[in-house]
Amino acid sequence: MSGGNFELVAIGNPLLDMQIRNGEAVLEKYNLKANDAILAEPQHLSIYQHIVDNYEVTYVAGGAAQNAARCAQYALPPNSTAYLGCVGSDDLANQLRAANDKEGLKSVYQVDSSTPTGSCAVVLTGHDRSLCTNLGAAEKFDKSHLETAEAQQVIKKAKFFYMGGFFLTHGLESAKVLAHEAKARDVPFSMNLSAPFIPQFFKAQVDEILPFSDLVFGNESEAEAFAESHNLGTKDLATIAQAIADFESATPRAEKRTVVITHGAEPTIIAVKGNKETQIHQTVKINPSDIVDTNGAGDAFAGGVMAALIMGKALDQAIDVGHKLGRMCIGQVGPILKFPKEQVM
Repeated sequence: MSGGNFELVAIGNPLLDMQIRNGEAVLEKYNLKANDAILAEPQHLSIYQHIVDNYEVTYVAGGAAQNAARCAQYALPPNSTAYLGCVGSDDLANQLRAANDKEGLKSVYQVDSSTPTGSCAVVLTGHDRSLCTNLGAAEKFDKSHLETAEAQQVIKKAKFFYMGGFFLTHGLESAKVLAHEAKARDVPFSMNLSAPFIPQFFKAQVDEILPFSDLVFGNESEAEAFAESHNLGTKDLATIAQAIADFESATPRAEKRTVVITHGAEPTIIAVKGNKETQIHQTVKINPSDIVDTNGAGDAFAGGVMAALIMGKALDQAIDVGHKLGRMCIGQVGPILKFPKEQVM
């Protein structure tokens, strides 16, 4: 895969998801919430062995930005996407590489041989999923990796950058390198709020990278967390989306920032910097019996939107593509898309 355009370059935390069903007892044991995402603290670290010992575990290549990039690649021409992150020198990393290779996503990994590849316990209860992440090698990413020949090859070709908000827990300086690259070449820089704890506990990092972002993704709980941490005094999603859109800008592209907030089966909200009114985009109703796994649905949505924008689609068309990929994702285990592309684009 030395050739290719690598139009989309994503950066984030590569993780191997360890997924279980009917995990109500695990939520109770580890004091986890049914529809949430957290970083593992010392009291959570035994969860990984606990689920291996007591449940049937499905292993799925994960990491939010990596999921989104694979889903974007699904809709794009071959060799259009590349992904930056740090892994260990172990079998988990090999599984991630194999999954990316299968989907045509180029893995541009930094390798930390002293730290295991990150993992995420995905505890499914009904249609909810709770994520408990041990970052492992993912948080060892160093911005020096961006200067390597392999990384420079894809960064300098990129026409679209994407960062998962989870990366801000440790990688702000690396994210800023890509944000400044995007600014210098007048190409999009996109970010995802990723989880409520990101705008809640990493507000300073969000506020530093948001001015460079001209496309921002989030869901209703992440938007509410942003509103709370920024003292907006509202839970109205349209008002919050507009506030994020109107946040200060550090690039000409961010002067036209678009914010896309999903809300499960409810309409998706779109806000554009400077506009007086937000827009809504209806979703297609899904039979609850057809929902297999909601993990990664937001990543699939973001990947679909970005792929469509890269292919020159209008925003409303791109959101339609995002919705289609999200629907595909929740109909099977993990963000793996198996249907003909003709059904999407």
